[in-house]
Amino acid sequence: MTRIALVTGANQGLGFALVRGLAARLAPEDVVLLTGRDAGRVAAAATRVADDPATRSRVEGRVLDVSDAGAVARLADELGAVDIVLSNAIGPLQPDRPQAEQADVFLDVANGGTHAVLRSFGPVLRPGGRLIVVASSLGTLGHLPEALWPRFDGAGLDDVEKAVEDWRSAIHDGTAQEQGWPEWINVPSKVAQVAAVRAVAAGRREPDLADGTLVAAVCPGLVDTRASRPWFSDFSRAQTPDQAARAVLDLVFADLDPATYGELVRFGRVLPWHSGAPAA
Repeated sequence: MTRIALVTGANQGLGFALVRGLAARLAPEDVVLLTGRDAGRVAAAATRVADDPATRSRVEGRVLDVSDAGAVARLADELGAVDIVLSNAIGPLQPDRPQAEQADVFLDVANGGTHAVLRSFGPVLRPGGRLIVVASSLGTLGHLPEALWPRFDGAGLDDVEKAVEDWRSAIHDGTAQEQGWPEWINVPSKVAQVAAVRAVAAGRREPDLADGTLVAAVCPGLVDTRASRPWFSDFSRAQTPDQAARAVLDLVFADLDPATYGELVRFGRVLPWHSGAPAA
């Protein structure tokens, strides 16, 4: 049977490395879909992977804007069934601009995209498949003030989406800080991503565990990419995208460990949902 794998945000960085790793590990009859918003960059990236001597499977570029939930749904309907989905797309975020000015684009991609992928690709995931959202260790609930925990703890996907939209509104009307939301929008965004994964996983846990299917979030650690460069001054311990991709793909191809199901996993270990502490 032909297996189908899909990676979002795959033109460059970690997403590109994930496509390369999948294409090297899957079989010649399998297909890896490299997706991104820009048709030219998608085509160029797919060609680079296809021409790599290490590539074994077929690689196809597909244009996909994950902030367009309709486009995500149409692609899921077109494919009909998938085996591996890695939700990796992230919006741009720059330290030299006010966070509020960047919130809409960032949340549309990082959170709206995550929600769309979970909603559309969860139902078409084959038994034994993998649906993984690339998040961060900042995605544990403890990184938010405790007063905000009820918005995400035990929440359903609709509840998570509403929390994100309420937070977005608070950013725009200037009340986010007094409500306790951290100024750095990456923190609540990552918590919401993990909460969305937990929400979807909670509704399908028993049948998924029975057939070896994994729904989870993953923290790849610090990766030296164009997106992370503006935010950190010391990259001496950062991984290359290829190095970071290996740990993610090890989770994808490993036998299912029930302890990782619905959780945030970093280098094979579960990060407890309530761990972490709000930044000063």
